[in-house]
Amino acid sequence: MSSLQSNLSEYDSSIVPNGKGLKIALVVSQWNSEITEQLYKAALTTLINHNVHKLDIIRYNVPGSFELVYGSKFAQDKKFNVVIAIGSVIKGETKHFDFICHGVTNGIAKLNSKGSCPVIFCVLTDNDIHQARDRSGGKHGNKGVEAAVSALKIAKLA
Repeated sequence: MSSLQSNLSEYDSSIVPNGKGLKIALVVSQWNSEITEQLYKAALTTLINHNVHKLDIIRYNVPGSFELVYGSKFAQDKKFNVVIAIGSVIKGETKHFDFICHGVTNGIAKLNSKGSCPVIFCVLTDNDIHQARDRSGGKHGNKGVEAAVSALKIAKLA
């Protein structure tokens, strides 16, 4: 989706599959919790709005975005239909940002190619806190909504 749109989270709910009977894990980074909590809440609300039973949505917390890979693998082993990895990496003054972003992206890609269920990438990789806020409930919507919609669509491929 183009970032030129005012709200990237607007979608036609009539084309989203019913989530009844799905078991979904939300793996949430505790680092940058101001952002990740907003992503989590939006994903949870969207899943419930599409009939995923609240008791079939399990949250796992991990310390940071780099640990999302292990947390997602842990969740895959628990036999969920789909996992959503939720994190936020904000660029700083060092190359740490690049290493974390590449590690998380590659790790989740490997889980998708070899794991037992899909892992949805809901990791914001922003230049500053303002961009992160804009994408976690601000002027560009909430990527948590988009991740939940993607999870419902991909879970129904099986």
